[in-house]
Amino acid sequence: MPGGDAREAAKAVTGSFEDFVHLPELPGRGPGADMIGRTAGLLVEVYARVEPSGWRVGDRPGRDTRRAHAWLRQDLDALEEFTQGYEGALKVQAVGPWTLAAALELRGGEAALSDPGACRDLSASLAEGLRGHLAEVRRRVPGARIVLQLDEPSLTAVLRGHVKTASGYRTHRAVDRQVVEGALREVTGAHDGPAVIHSCAPDVPFALLRRAGAAGISFDFGLLTERDEEAIGEAVEGGTKLFAGVVPSTDGPLSDPAGSVMGVRTLWRRLGLQPGTLAESLVITPTCGLAGASPAYARSALAHCVKAAKSLADNPE
Repeated sequence: MPGGDAREAAKAVTGSFEDFVHLPELPGRGPGADMIGRTAGLLVEVYARVEPSGWRVGDRPGRDTRRAHAWLRQDLDALEEFTQGYEGALKVQAVGPWTLAAALELRGGEAALSDPGACRDLSASLAEGLRGHLAEVRRRVPGARIVLQLDEPSLTAVLRGHVKTASGYRTHRAVDRQVVEGALREVTGAHDGPAVIHSCAPDVPFALLRRAGAAGISFDFGLLTERDEEAIGEAVEGGTKLFAGVVPSTDGPLSDPAGSVMGVRTLWRRLGLQPGTLAESLVITPTCGLAGASPAYARSALAHCVKAAKSLADNPE
């Protein structure tokens, strides 16, 4: 979400959704509130600090780790204030192990992705940190049904060997798909409820994510191509929830709600899926995070998602 006021963000989210709120992230506040720093702050016995090139593993917790913890406590305090008595679904998100490995530098300045052992340690640390974080969320919002979302925008680049080295002249070797799947399964397994894996990049590996334990897959609907359609059909028939990003995540004119989901209806017909399954199979979302939007647009986009979803449920055909 845009801005830096945790209470305003929590108020906007809880006021927009009756039964599926989320813990807002406010990266505009600076290091430690950004997606990498926030998740680095969750790690157990792995510490990170900000360098000119990005986040880098350090020997001990420092100012940047303390700042990340403080921002998160502030966000949790605000969420708790606005979710008294709440009993719906509550989404909590963190960066997944592979995007984290591609972004977090080791002491020598190269990404953790360059070291298989470091990747294993990072996944284990993230899984342990998430267990503690989710327990804290449950304590603060005891009636909620927690949904864990892992943000993996770099996953396709990791699988294809497209992540650049520190020099920028080479790329890291592609990671074996079984290794990728295993780490994702370890981290999704930190939660005893449903896990969603999000990628706003093209060529989302739907089948791999399902095997890794994803109960839902979140993606930018506008980036789909025909080669994704078979995997989407299999996901729907297999009971995987699709989080379809159809509402633009930056300021601009919004179409009527029914128009926003026209492409979804068309895809459903093309795949031969029953229109009646749309409401139970699909969640309507922005195409990606709303941190780059204005506060007014972010609120409008959330409201638009609700209206578009209602349009889809009321008139699936």
